[in-house]
Amino acid sequence: MYLKSVELIGFKSFGKKSMLEFTTPITAIVGPNGSGKSNTAEAFRFVLGEQSIKSLRGKRGEDLIWGGSTEVSRANRATVRAVFDNSKRLLDIDFDEVAIERTVYRDGTNEYMINGSKVRLKDIIALLAGANIGFSGHHIISQGEADRIISASSRERRQMIEDALGLRVYQNKKEESLKKLEHTEENKVQVEALRRENTPHLRFLERQVKKIEKARVLREDLVAKYHEYLFFEEQYLKNEKKMLDNLRNEPTARLKETEQRIMEVRSELEHTKKGDKESEELLALNQSLDQLRNQKNEYIRSIGRIEGQITFEERRLEEEKRKSMEEEGRPVPYKHAKSFLEDLAYIIGDAPEREDPSIRELQKVLKNAKKILTRFIDQYVVKKVEYTPDLSTLEDLQKEKEKVNKQAQEVSARIEKTEQSIQAMKEAIEKEKDDSRDLERELFALMNTQTQLKATLSTLESREVTLRRDEDEFKHEIGEGVVLIGRAVQEYKDYSAGEESVSLREREEQLKCHRELEKMKIRLEELGGAATEEILTEYREVRERDEFLEGELNDLDQSAERLQGLISDLDHELSEKFKQGLEEISAQFNEFFVLMFGGGGARLTVVNEQVRKRKDELLETEGEDEEETALGVDVEVSLPKKRIQSLMMLSGGERALTSIALIFAMSQVNPPPFLILDETDAALDEANSKRYGDMIENLSKKSQLILITHNRDTMSRANILYGITMGADGVSRILSVKFDDAVAVAK
Repeated sequence: MYLKSVELIGFKSFGKKSMLEFTTPITAIVGPNGSGKSNTAEAFRFVLGEQSIKSLRGKRGEDLIWGGSTEVSRANRATVRAVFDNSKRLLDIDFDEVAIERTVYRDGTNEYMINGSKVRLKDIIALLAGANIGFSGHHIISQGEADRIISASSRERRQMIEDALGLRVYQNKKEESLKKLEHTEENKVQVEALRRENTPHLRFLERQVKKIEKARVLREDLVAKYHEYLFFEEQYLKNEKKMLDNLRNEPTARLKETEQRIMEVRSELEHTKKGDKESEELLALNQSLDQLRNQKNEYIRSIGRIEGQITFEERRLEEEKRKSMEEEGRPVPYKHAKSFLEDLAYIIGDAPEREDPSIRELQKVLKNAKKILTRFIDQYVVKKVEYTPDLSTLEDLQKEKEKVNKQAQEVSARIEKTEQSIQAMKEAIEKEKDDSRDLERELFALMNTQTQLKATLSTLESREVTLRRDEDEFKHEIGEGVVLIGRAVQEYKDYSAGEESVSLREREEQLKCHRELEKMKIRLEELGGAATEEILTEYREVRERDEFLEGELNDLDQSAERLQGLISDLDHELSEKFKQGLEEISAQFNEFFVLMFGGGGARLTVVNEQVRKRKDELLETEGEDEEETALGVDVEVSLPKKRIQSLMMLSGGERALTSIALIFAMSQVNPPPFLILDETDAALDEANSKRYGDMIENLSKKSQLILITHNRDTMSRANILYGITMGADGVSRILSVKFDDAVAVAK
């Protein structure tokens, strides 16, 4: 790869488009002082990405743009375009010819292009680094910087040598890895902060989920208990209803037959014993007995209805009690607690500060503090909720039940008394021996049977009232179960209880099952009822986010570990290549030094240098500067017939020769594609100029040379000579001469 041409448009003194073509190993650029020939070297720095305007002899970007003259107007931008031959693919891009272009505008903005496509400065630096080219490397030595490598610090000198050895690629990789590592550490801090922020909410949701899990297990147990209870309760109700229907059929039919026969017997008795006073009384007593029994049945039905109302009222009071318990434990508002503390502190702070305050004064302070505390408790402290149920309705129902019970007992007593009277009258009539005795005996027997049948039917009716109440309770339990556990409660018909399911359960055991069911319902309500899908969904999302963040942290840790390993490998490779390259440069430096000075010796040594770094440069938090040991490169020289102790003791010419020897040594070990030297031979005498020219010709075999010079011997070594002139309009112009063509013309 070699440099084919450089095109300047509006750059510094080149107000018009100018082009320099480089088709030979050595090209010389000459011209009088002030003509703008050194601007060509700066143009190279500019197009290769130099960011220091000071290095380009300017203060701001617009100083690089043609400022105009009386004849040529000023330019709005400056452009430099360098074209490279890339047939050997030294540049990592699949083009035989690569054109790098940079434009600066008057507002200071820059534009970079590769083969006409806009790119970033970073892309240009990365592309050129692979070919050992840089905007401030060893291959561009500007005017006045010939001894820069000698006067530089040991650390800066090491960086120059690293550039010369082509280690910039490794340095860029290391810097890129360090930036990635820094970015990774920043991401870790952010992810850890997000996870810390996420953790309290996750713990809260975990507690909620555990509570929900308990509720879920209890809900499953409740479903099973509901199925068990409802299954046997429905079985009991069906059997009870069927049994009552069967028990009622026969007494009802017999009662109907008995009453029909009583009517017939009474009709016959009326014909045989009209006016029989005792019979009439007996009939009246029987009628009264019927009325009393009907009245007793009414009381029994009323008692069943009242008991159902009492059950409903007890359930309602239990629900109110449960809701009232939810009011306990409310926290006191912070502002109220703070106000109480300030008032109390004020009262206590107002107490006398004497060592022996009087009892009266202390009592006064305590009295005031007691007032503050009492007022706070009365107004703000949430007391334990004392649930006071309204028992008036329940008490009224119980009183009404007691009243009806009492009335039923009174009617029962009257029935018993009437039955005794009837029995006594029957016995009296039995003594009578007349024609109606058989009919009366039959009538009495029929009436006795009628009484027994009605008593049986009354008992059955009482059981039916209880059955209807149990059926209502059964329906209520199903409805309540649907609210608590959903439609699953209606699957009780599929319940399988083994052998127990084929027989009726004891009623006491079923009531015990119902009590357990009620306890489970209360516990489920205390746990918050059924699990809500929203809480479970939120828990899954928060947990997944925490797992994702944990995975991100693991990935970041692994990434940081890989980057640290890569940085360590790069450091090792840099160290090895630098060590090997430094030895080769030191050997070449000694050879060139001996050639330049006709004797003596020179070498490069590695030294430790103390530098200061800020903590943020070490990927830590900002803080005070701290010292760090860094490796540098020192130059040791020994002049023939002269003893020196430091480079500072060298004369200007000696420093120039030493610098040139070191620059050429660096170029000899790792030859750059091209080398630009801006008047590095200015301080050389005639003899040294000849040696300088010989070294240039030798170096041109490995690198393309572009020389800006006034030295005639140096000019004679060039194949093409560009002359830079400046006319009255202040614009730099280029004249070129090819020495081979000139010799041919001269011949």
